Amino acid sequence: MQKATNGDRVTVHYIGTLDNGRIFDQRDADSPLTFTLGADEVFQALEQEIAGMRPGDVKNIHLKAEQAYGPRLQENLLKVSREMFPPERELRIGQKLSISLGETARVMRVREVGDQEVLLDGNHDLAGCDLTFALKLVEIE
Repeated sequence: MQKATNGDRVTVHYIGTLDNGRIFDQRDADSPLTFTLGADEVFQALEQEIAGMRPGDVKNIHLKAEQAYGPRLQENLLKVSREMFPPERELRIGQKLSISLGETARVMRVREVGDQEVLLDGNHDLAGCDLTFALKLVEIE
């Protein structure tokens, strides 16, 4: 039976959990994940763990935060004046906003809302988290 190698299109099912057991994502027969090994479409460390697996193989893969979304970075936090938003604009903690920074736009999440300032967070929600994938290699094309 064929082993997965770089350049192969692979299809996987998985349940992704955090250290506290919370499920952050899952892919099954109704929504499998298909990607090319070695094409940097998923985390490199995950690709390396899948390489060598055969269809039907099951594996628990643990990725440290640095191998996944990276650490939470203080420089990705931005305090802005509440006056930057229209007064009628309701801002909710957890809300995602697209913010223009020069010529680029960035999606940031509202972390704190005060009378004078709003704290925005540009870190990925899973930054700083170790991830575990209970993964099954379903198919190699």
